[in-house]
Amino acid sequence: MPRTTTVESPGCPPFRALTADVLGLVKVIEIRGEQSGDTAKVVERWGEPDSSKSVLAASILDRKTDPLLGVARKTGLIEVISVINGDLRLSIPNVSQDGTSPKDDPITGLHLFKKQRSESSTRSYTLLTCTTNGSVRIESFEDSKSPADFIRDLSPTMLNVCGSGNILCSKVEEHENYALFAGKGVEVNVWDLQKCTKIWTAKSPPKNSLDIFTPTWFTCATFLCEDDHRKFVAGTNCHQVRLYDISAQRRPVMSVDFRETPIKAVAEDLDGHTVYIGNGSGDLASVDIRTGKLLGCFTGKCSGSIKSIARHPELPIIASCGLDSYLRIWDIHSRQLLSAVFLKQHLTNVVFDSHFHTQGRAFINFITAFYFFKLQFWQLEGEKLFALHLLLPTKSLGPL
Repeated sequence: MPRTTTVESPGCPPFRALTADVLGLVKVIEIRGEQSGDTAKVVERWGEPDSSKSVLAASILDRKTDPLLGVARKTGLIEVISVINGDLRLSIPNVSQDGTSPKDDPITGLHLFKKQRSESSTRSYTLLTCTTNGSVRIESFEDSKSPADFIRDLSPTMLNVCGSGNILCSKVEEHENYALFAGKGVEVNVWDLQKCTKIWTAKSPPKNSLDIFTPTWFTCATFLCEDDHRKFVAGTNCHQVRLYDISAQRRPVMSVDFRETPIKAVAEDLDGHTVYIGNGSGDLASVDIRTGKLLGCFTGKCSGSIKSIARHPELPIIASCGLDSYLRIWDIHSRQLLSAVFLKQHLTNVVFDSHFHTQGRAFINFITAFYFFKLQFWQLEGEKLFALHLLLPTKSLGPL
């Protein structure tokens, strides 16, 4: 079993997270109780170790019924997995149609749409994939009897989001109408997915006071608010976090420097103005992007580069993972470490299954109410059900 780290904290709330790593494994980590001594534990492990199946990108369809996880592997294979039990729903061998090898043009971005674009079947999935060379493909699939047996969209949407350079990050906004792409030698550009047109491209910042021009090199990006696609933040290889506003200007509205190593991961908070950033030396911090003020660094330092940060949609926690093979859970208010678990492999992605504890509590409430009713029924056995006189007359109930 993986080693766990016990930390002194007021307790970590129940949560369920899924991680992906460089050996192609997907692991499920849970905390079921609310006691201060509870630690995160690995409850499921899906797949077999294989470095050729390393997970490059992941996307979760977080919903109450039938949540799904999409993973893009190094071999070019894209899989859709049930978050509940790990069943393989869909296995697409290679989305590239031009004969390009997955090793020469790996997938860098993946998004599993929550909207049903195909009305012919309820078991349809729509995926957006983006490769290093800027080839974006939006395609729908309908599953059949086996994961490898599926019906493919005959007219997928194809986009070319860069003429040169390498795409390193992509993000689809909450309403799934717009997406942004950026990378090494590629300025941030925003696309309208409904019209399949580019609506905005960023402009490089001017030279600094020493007359030095900073090369374009974006490593991560995210939209700032789920209700406004015009504002987003992007992390760069020159340890900067930049705020862009499409409605204001093409250059960054604000730029914040953080330590001395490249920004590797960024995630937005629910308030619409706080962002969480992680860099190549394992530093994790929160920033108020309205003022550029560093709110504080999270207590403790990771031993390796942070590769992914996830904000829980309901609980006041974030998860981080990276090259030190640890999944860490942090409190966003105190910035204290709540729990950590060592997962052996270098981690590439982390996502939350936000309906885990909600479902658990609903089930517990149901069981509690059921047995409470039975207890009350047994106590009234052999007596008149006078306690129910508000609902029915006592004579109409009759003997038990």
